[in-house]
Amino acid sequence: MAIEVAKKNIWKFHEAQQQSPITVETMLGITCKSKSVPIRNVGLYIPGGTAPLFSTVLMLGVPALIAGCKNITIASPTNKMGKINPVVLYTAHLLGIRSVLKLGGAQAIAALAYGTETISKVDKIFGSGNQYVTSAKQLLSKEVSIDMPPGASEVMVIADEESNVSFVAADLISQAEHGNDSQVVLVTKSQSVGDAVVLEIKEQLVQLPRRDMAEESLKNSVVIIVNKKKEIIKTINYYGPKHLILNINNPEKYVDKIYNAGSVFVGPFTPESAGDYASGANHALPINGWARSHSGVSLDSFVRKITFQEMTKKGLKTLGPTLEVMAAAEQLEGHKRAVTIRLESFEK
Repeated sequence: MAIEVAKKNIWKFHEAQQQSPITVETMLGITCKSKSVPIRNVGLYIPGGTAPLFSTVLMLGVPALIAGCKNITIASPTNKMGKINPVVLYTAHLLGIRSVLKLGGAQAIAALAYGTETISKVDKIFGSGNQYVTSAKQLLSKEVSIDMPPGASEVMVIADEESNVSFVAADLISQAEHGNDSQVVLVTKSQSVGDAVVLEIKEQLVQLPRRDMAEESLKNSVVIIVNKKKEIIKTINYYGPKHLILNINNPEKYVDKIYNAGSVFVGPFTPESAGDYASGANHALPINGWARSHSGVSLDSFVRKITFQEMTKKGLKTLGPTLEVMAAAEQLEGHKRAVTIRLESFEK
């Protein structure tokens, strides 16, 4: 079954991200340790408005399980009959997630952030949604941690004269159909490629069930013509796209120069759809330029790093004078005394 294939790949990639605790003796008698611990209570928002995104259950649920999160709650809107999409429920069941909140929109985010009579308050909320979900996450980020700043989806495709125009157009359309607030951007050095892609998009749209939504999204979209490869790199890193597709000859020449992107799809045979569903990488990614400072969801998103430090008597004797000097320089007498009192006790 397709869902099980996706689960296997996502699990394999995220399981490989596990990190062992590290212990370092920085000086004789001084030991520092760091280990990852799971966030105990997490809320996963699964959109269900214009499309039932059961793939998001996998993208958020799998790393939460690998991390060891104790309490995982899913929130998803219902249909007119008051029921959550059955595929969303099946995917949750496949992962062993039993806590499901039949609620969508801003009210679902509020329920996760504050708790209700039936569900506990969570420590961190994951998942994207419509403008109401976006606003709720922004407002409540002072009350509860969120995965990343929310916003509409986007893709940037880099194409050249050797690109298959139908591939390029299909990738742009696949993102445009997400919602009428999505943005798609084509960057190329060739005006003829840009023109050909625009014509191909018009032809492919005729076959699209969500044509109206995609057309609205395309009104917010652009074709950017540049002169040099250096300008392409500059455009990518300035925009910081959620999805970046390198549908060009020798894409590996670009890879090391890209430092602002949520996820990069390398080569003509890597559609953005692969990342959305089943390649193994996560599809929960930073948008609206936040890729310049934020990472996409990974195993790290569901854990916290705690440090431990321990000093022996000898260790404190060695480092103590350094601590006293630094505390005195910052005029924090209490800090200094916490060291001095211990050092003096050794002489009694």
